[in-house]
Amino acid sequence: METSSRPKLKLFSLSIVVISLVIGMAIFKTASFTANASLNSEMFFIAWITRGIIALCGALTYAEIGSRYPITGGYYRIFSVAYHPSIAFAMNGTILISNAAALGGVSLIGSDYLCSLLFDSNVGVAIKTWIAVGSIAIFYFVNLKGLKFSSTTLNVLMLIKIAMILLIISAIFFPQIHADNSNLVQAVKYANWKDYFWAFGAALVAVSFTYGGYQHSINFGEEVENAPKAMPRGIIIGMSVVIILYLLINFSYYKVIGFDELKTSSGIASVVVLKLLGSTGETIFTGLLVLAVLTYVNVNLLSNPRIMYAMSVDGVLPKIFSKRHPSSQVFIVSLSVFAATALVITFFAETFDKILGFVMILDSLGMAASAATLFYLRRNASSQDSSQIYAMRFYPFVPVLFIMAYLLSAFHVFICILSMGS
Repeated sequence: METSSRPKLKLFSLSIVVISLVIGMAIFKTASFTANASLNSEMFFIAWITRGIIALCGALTYAEIGSRYPITGGYYRIFSVAYHPSIAFAMNGTILISNAAALGGVSLIGSDYLCSLLFDSNVGVAIKTWIAVGSIAIFYFVNLKGLKFSSTTLNVLMLIKIAMILLIISAIFFPQIHADNSNLVQAVKYANWKDYFWAFGAALVAVSFTYGGYQHSINFGEEVENAPKAMPRGIIIGMSVVIILYLLINFSYYKVIGFDELKTSSGIASVVVLKLLGSTGETIFTGLLVLAVLTYVNVNLLSNPRIMYAMSVDGVLPKIFSKRHPSSQVFIVSLSVFAATALVITFFAETFDKILGFVMILDSLGMAASAATLFYLRRNASSQDSSQIYAMRFYPFVPVLFIMAYLLSAFHVFICILSMGS
């Protein structure tokens, strides 16, 4: 009876959570890295479309996992059930630390944008760090208010971010600000198939982490209203919106900035807005980018403590991590420890670039391993009511394609790290 009285996420809020987990700051930056890795504009768009298809395969895979195993802290639990609790602890412990590191890094990006608005000259690292710490602290207290309050805050912030993306997309319809893409530099005219293979792999890696994050939506399991049906719908709706927005925003970057300029441009979103609305519009947009950062901070403080809760229920973390506040139902200790970890890592964010490649490898392997749990859940589904479960079409082709794509990503990053070290 206690469970039914707890606040529940409805389909709209769950879809917003999925979109928020995926759309971070990367979409405002990654296109330049992808363009730089691509040998031509065709490869650039094929990379985004290919990753969109892979992401849709992932969405279908996790939709079925979430439908078959709708439980709080699901991303930990599927490892524990399908493999072994020790493997679940090792994988999710690494994921939690890397997520805390990513949270600290993104909050520092937000402080950079805020400082560019508030101060005329460059400010010291200490001030930027304290602003980043402040943003994490603010949303720590927001999440202490409970799931309903934090999800409402998330809905508002995410709708603002979607409006920003739609603003950039609208530049497609203003040909007077478009760049001339008729004379693109063809520096790789005589590239062989190996050049294309490695370039396309690098472009896919750059894109892949722009699409990641939605797998953590299964952490909300029991906190979703009518979870077996709403979970797959929320994941598929959310990822469909993301894929459409991503393809359109990249087409806008290409049309307005131009492919050759896109390779070397920084702050590509601001470049589009500057051409579209002028310097005043660019200033306002930069301020909104700060809110975009806060969306990512909020959703990670909302999601990750639920992994710690599941680990506590299984006994791999102390029982205190599963403690809920009697009225708000917040995982107080889990939330506090995760926020504290992010705060500590924020002070050492300058070392992120040294571990980024290894985090990317672990993230890719984690995605592949978690998606593979669907095979176990399918084999052990005899006791489940099939009418209440979402079952994808084209199984097992869809999850196999997704798993192979992320294993190839891990391999590609590993080879790149080896080549840089030699």
